[in-house]
Amino acid sequence: MKKIVNPFVHSKDHNYECFGCSPLNSIGLQMEFWDTGDEIVSKWTPQKHLEGYMNVLHGGIQATILDEIASWTVYTKCETAGVTSNLDIKYKNPLYIDKGEITVRGKVQSLNKRLAFIQVSIENSEGKICAEGVVTYFLFSKELAKAKYQYPGVEAFY
Repeated sequence: MKKIVNPFVHSKDHNYECFGCSPLNSIGLQMEFWDTGDEIVSKWTPQKHLEGYMNVLHGGIQATILDEIASWTVYTKCETAGVTSNLDIKYKNPLYIDKGEITVRGKVQSLNKRLAFIQVSIENSEGKICAEGVVTYFLFSKELAKAKYQYPGVEAFY
């Protein structure tokens, strides 16, 4: 597994404080990512203040986590930036807050010139799938991603 660098954190333009991935956002998720070759993986530990139903990680936070892993899959595997077009999630099992570290996975399911379909999942500490789905991303051209959306190029992530 290869650690992915967050090139947005100290960009010249601003201090990036993304809710999902910035280590500078004190109330954010502060997710980190690794490349396994076929997929992007994040290990993350749920916290009590993100609770929905008693002792269960809020479904909206789970959706955010899945959207975030999809974004990093687009950055590194599609080698561009984009925006979420559709988020289709199935919640399979409760994701308990007090059970420790979870594993989040993202993998390109299919890709065409304008859209990427990213297969995503969250596994609990025992490896049981708690949520899974497909995130559809509208892809920017590499030129537009660099010029308008501060995409630094895939090499900046490694």
